Amino acid sequence: MKAIFLACNQALYDEVLQEMTKLGLRGYTSWDEVVGCGMKDGEPHLGDYVWPTLNSAIITMAEDDKADKLMEAVRKIDEENPQLGLRAFWWQIGGTF
Repeated sequence: MKAIFLACNQALYDEVLQEMTKLGLRGYTSWDEVVGCGMKDGEPHLGDYVWPTLNSAIITMAEDDKADKLMEAVRKIDEENPQLGLRAFWWQIGGTF
């Protein structure tokens, strides 16, 4: 099982959720307004008068096969929208109760 953390421009939030729904990933926690700045390039998303854009964030747990499919789907979304910003990170986790 993998934990997947996604941070994306708010404009991509619904598209990410649609991909999760397609994969049957129902359980998640999200944050509507997240600020940040990417490591590579792009503009900061700080929600202020200089950098007004905001991000959203999602964390979900998924079986390995669904996690791999979600990572591929969000990679495609990011490639189609490079100016908006979307990052996803995963790590192995133990079981749940």
